[in-house]
Amino acid sequence: MSILGIAARWLFVLCIPVLLVTASQSWLVNSLWFYERGFRIHDASQATGLAEEELVRAARGLIDYFNSPSHISLLHDFLAARGLIEPIYGGERISLTVIKDGQPFGLFTEIEILHLRDVRILFRLGYYLLGGALAYIVIYSLVMLLWRRGGSWQILASGVFRGSLLTLGLVGALAIGAVFAFDQLFWLWHVPVFRWGFGNDYWILGWQHYLIKMFPGGFWLDGVILGTLAVVVAAVVLGGGAAYLNRRRRSKA
Repeated sequence: MSILGIAARWLFVLCIPVLLVTASQSWLVNSLWFYERGFRIHDASQATGLAEEELVRAARGLIDYFNSPSHISLLHDFLAARGLIEPIYGGERISLTVIKDGQPFGLFTEIEILHLRDVRILFRLGYYLLGGALAYIVIYSLVMLLWRRGGSWQILASGVFRGSLLTLGLVGALAIGAVFAFDQLFWLWHVPVFRWGFGNDYWILGWQHYLIKMFPGGFWLDGVILGTLAVVVAAVVLGGGAAYLNRRRRSKA
């Protein structure tokens, strides 16, 4: 097999964990159930002084914001977030108004708005990675099935199985780290992504900020647990199905 063929096969394997992890992230980001569950379990209503329906309104507003269309590139968003260029589109700023104590109330301060802009860029990147991984998996599979008919099913099944094992290994390491040192890992993840990547510390917020009141550390730990479970189930199903298909094909050979 040529070097190009080997690289294409391993890229197929690597796309499996990328697909499953970004799909899990996208599900959580867009799941109103997940937000409502977190608000209820961590008593966000008491922490914020907002009624539950106002919290749900805020969650819907965040989901809409994270999925709002952009007329400019992801690279432009990133460079504008770092202050390297002037933004040419104002859609990266969120404005949420809720009712508190019977009065309209602007939910987020300027630093929270700027941090959410960075978060939105990360979620958009996740969508791109999800779409790219899915596209490559589909295209590679079609090429293998149409151009290399002999043994193509076994090659694809083997790739899916290896990708599933790699996924389980990665999320397993993440789960162990989350159990024993979630706060430290959460902090360490923010430093390279936001401080080094975006070049700011807008992510360092206090209890006076509503983002912290609505989404405390326990909320994110729940997200990691639920997301990990979803990835594990998907990886087990895919890996098990691939192993079964490969074994069945070999038994018929």
